[in-house]
Amino acid sequence: MALAGAFAWLLAWYWPTAQGIAAIWWRSETFAHGLVVLPICAWLVWRRRDRLARPQPTAWAALPVALAGLAWLLARMVSVNALEHLAFVAMLVGALAGMLGWRLSRVLAFPLLFLFFGAPVGEFLMPALMQHTATFTVGALRLSGVPVFQEGLHFIVPNGRWSVVEACSGIRYLIASLMVGTLYAYLNYRSLHRRLLFVAVAAVVPIVANWVRAYLIVMLGYLTDNRVAAGVDHLVYGWLFFGVVILLMFAIGARWREDGEPEPAQPAAVAPAGTAAVRWWPVLALAAVTAAWPVLLARFDAPVAAFEVALAMRAEVPGWTPDDSADPGFRPHFLGARGEFRRSWRRGDEVVTLQVHYYAAQHPGRELVMWGNRLVGGERPGWALLEEQRDELPVAADGSPVTVRRAVVGSQDGYRRLAAWSWYWMDERVVTSDIRAKALKALDRLAGRADDAAHVALLVPLGYDEARARASAEDFARAAGPALQTMLRQATEVAR
Repeated sequence: MALAGAFAWLLAWYWPTAQGIAAIWWRSETFAHGLVVLPICAWLVWRRRDRLARPQPTAWAALPVALAGLAWLLARMVSVNALEHLAFVAMLVGALAGMLGWRLSRVLAFPLLFLFFGAPVGEFLMPALMQHTATFTVGALRLSGVPVFQEGLHFIVPNGRWSVVEACSGIRYLIASLMVGTLYAYLNYRSLHRRLLFVAVAAVVPIVANWVRAYLIVMLGYLTDNRVAAGVDHLVYGWLFFGVVILLMFAIGARWREDGEPEPAQPAAVAPAGTAAVRWWPVLALAAVTAAWPVLLARFDAPVAAFEVALAMRAEVPGWTPDDSADPGFRPHFLGARGEFRRSWRRGDEVVTLQVHYYAAQHPGRELVMWGNRLVGGERPGWALLEEQRDELPVAADGSPVTVRRAVVGSQDGYRRLAAWSWYWMDERVVTSDIRAKALKALDRLAGRADDAAHVALLVPLGYDEARARASAEDFARAAGPALQTMLRQATEVAR
């Protein structure tokens, strides 16, 4: 009853968040395991029913619940779904532990902590996992005597072109293996060091298995002239291979299982007399702490009527001539902008295109940093990201060089390549980190300041001389900087 009451209370106040988590479980193959987390937790609690006694609510959990609630509030204000979902689960675990009390929380520690596997978090690991998968695959192919030309996550063998996409990152294998491995370790081992060791193995094995899977798929395609392991069937082969690896891991782990004797049942504790009124204070404290954050969100998150911002920049850039006919055709994939500006300039045979997406009064669906907003994206972009690194350009408000992102994108037909220098403009500040951009937006919202921001990109056709392309971008940034800053400041005044 205590668990059900606390769970229902959290759902009532945080229903949009809980609904969002359930929707991700239902539609995402990566987080489909979340559908079984709650039933597994209920079964784990039922297994310990002989050790359950009358709950003794305690207020010690109010502090971690409050911290999780603050994280939830900030995440909702800046639309960081992963943090919002993780904070909600942390609040749920803290509230349940507070309702049970310290002794029962220790008894049900694993079922409560197992709830964290229901938080759809982990996609931030995808870029690193994809890069390591590509590096291993290319290295293994070369050791096997297969000639390979690699460009970022894309590589070419004599009879085919391959790419490491999100589905090949191995994140699905990793999360599924961690959840099942953790449950297996809890049920089959008694000593802490064996449990931790098996969980570590469950984290390493799927990563290495995914590397080997990717290598075998490319080799199968190479040896059979793409008659095998090409198209959708390579995903099927991948899951079969992963299933075999996990079964072998469990079979090996079973050799060291510790069945032991079941823990003795403990009689239910009898609550001391005369303390019933005292025990309600922790319940009220937990209820108040969990309910406070949605109330605060309603104060900060007032609805905003739709509006647009017109961006206008003078065409005169010293040393450069406007020429929109030189537009390369590539467009950064940023949606929900309040205003957009795009123009191309020419200097001799040098061409630079400026693209600006402007955001103001940001809310879900109209944010600078949100899922899908990136340099290369969309369902059919026609372009691929080949390389990305840090660089410096004189794009600060005072014209000084600052760190920006430099990327190389190529058309899918392989005939066109562009260098793209991009950054976020946030109230005269140049920002390259998504995390910092979200943090600055949260601080602006909490302080009652406007959250105007923009994504700025300089696009330069990339020939054989990459140094010349960079010199063109640097010269243009220095010449067009004052006009660009003026346009952004004027847009900010209009939006406010």
